Amino acid sequence: MDRYRNIFNRISYLQYPFMLIGLFYCYRPFFTDLSTLFVEMNKALVFMGLGISFSTLQDTQKVQNNFSKRIYQNPRSTKIFVLVMSGMILFFCIAGLIGLFMSEKNAFSELAFGLISVGIGMIGMLKAAIEMADHQQKQMNS
Repeated sequence: MDRYRNIFNRISYLQYPFMLIGLFYCYRPFFTDLSTLFVEMNKALVFMGLGISFSTLQDTQKVQNNFSKRIYQNPRSTKIFVLVMSGMILFFCIAGLIGLFMSEKNAFSELAFGLISVGIGMIGMLKAAIEMADHQQKQMNS
């Protein structure tokens, strides 16, 4: 089982190239043509969503930094974190669906697919965060 966990942990490092590609698309319109701003932002959101999805493959028994550890070990902070993240997921998914089903072509409808991608990626991230919090609280109580 550790072998599979290690494989998925290594695959999770693909999050960094996807995030960098997303960052590239965020800044690209400022150096080329601002008329493509929303198209490029949609691409950025899609790649950021993919990066977030790959980040959920990491080992949930390890915490990346002390700040995260403090949040996950405190049940109240964890509850607030999960509620905020759930609200963000709801916002991204609903905003993306509204933009997707808008009949007219406008800037918001161009961002729809990217918003949905980020929302779906964050659903996996929420699951990983809950697993990390459970593991940290069990480890603290034992």
